[in-house]
Amino acid sequence: MVVFFTVVSVVLAVLAIAQLIRVFEVTSRLKGGVSPLPSDSENKYQGSMMFLFMFAYFGFFAWLLAKYGDKVLPTSGSVHGDTLDTILAFNFWIIGIVFVITHIFLFYFAYKYTFNKDRKALYYTHSNKLEILWTSVPAVFLAVIVIYGLSAWIDITSDAPEGSMVVELYPKQFDWTARYSGSDTELGASNYNMIATNNPLGVITKTSIEQMSADLEAEIAELEEDLQTIPQGGLKYEETKERIAKRGRQLDRVRSFEGLDIASLESGNDDILKKNEFYLPKNKSVNFVFRSRDVIHSAYMPHFRAQMNCVPGMTTQFHFVPQYTTEEMREITGNDEFEYTLLCNKICGAAHYNMKMTIKVVEQEEFDAWLSEQETFAQSIAPEDEGGEGMASESGSNGLEISMIEQ
Repeated sequence: MVVFFTVVSVVLAVLAIAQLIRVFEVTSRLKGGVSPLPSDSENKYQGSMMFLFMFAYFGFFAWLLAKYGDKVLPTSGSVHGDTLDTILAFNFWIIGIVFVITHIFLFYFAYKYTFNKDRKALYYTHSNKLEILWTSVPAVFLAVIVIYGLSAWIDITSDAPEGSMVVELYPKQFDWTARYSGSDTELGASNYNMIATNNPLGVITKTSIEQMSADLEAEIAELEEDLQTIPQGGLKYEETKERIAKRGRQLDRVRSFEGLDIASLESGNDDILKKNEFYLPKNKSVNFVFRSRDVIHSAYMPHFRAQMNCVPGMTTQFHFVPQYTTEEMREITGNDEFEYTLLCNKICGAAHYNMKMTIKVVEQEEFDAWLSEQETFAQSIAPEDEGGEGMASESGSNGLEISMIEQ
């Protein structure tokens, strides 16, 4: 009720002020006072000033272009980025030309059509010619822009050139993992049922199947043993039975991977998984493949003019050629601390700010030397007695975090 009376009071106050203003105007006229309406000379003066302001307005616009025009974007780190920058410049030219023309008319009309008591405005209801003109002209320009941009987009997202290096970028809340295809240039098969502590991407190989099967069998046996000590009919009893059923279904899926052909089972052995930072060779085409474990992320590499959504349950891709090493970009930008970065451009959760990875672009020789020093997937999951590091975990002897995926 208080709010209602407050609103009514405000409305009445506005109406009262409006009436007082009208009374003041009428009284002023009766007394021969100065009219609150502008005179013809004042209107003409304001129109002239508006026309003069146009020159100052465009002068300031020209100064901004001269001062900051080269700072719109940093130098592109990829070959296709130069094409995208050209498309952006083309768009800016079109927008700039339209901006100048429309504002010239805007200021000119303010000058030309200042109020004149002897002139009456023309009531103009409709014109098919004008409708066609201001519909078709923007449509033509937009078609040119869209076709120009689409051609570049198709080139980036189409099949990569033969001989391209394959890198998978795999995000989850809240980090990235990069996977190199290894010497066979083929990424190993993967499935979410195979995800484990030392297999964060669920890569399918003969060894990873054996390890996952063994750990699932061990967990099922442990759960069945626990089930014998739990009173029947209770909530914990039903939850344990459900966990056993889920692990049984997961075990069946894992064992079904044994039916893959030998090439598929072996292609993942030479894959290389990296966190925190990864390397790319200069002047080498790189085909990026994207997946996601949990929610939609977005792989954003601003210096390469590249971005692609990472969607759970499907793969996306694009490719580009890095054209400047990290050291060269530091010289170009004048920033000794410059780094290429991979970011997530989707707000993917509370720790979204952690979704960052450093990209090092180096010469081919340095890249080959770095890659040869990296541990392959087969080495990373090999048991300790076979020369592997083992990656010990509370979840199992081989570090397989089998409890992290609920079916």
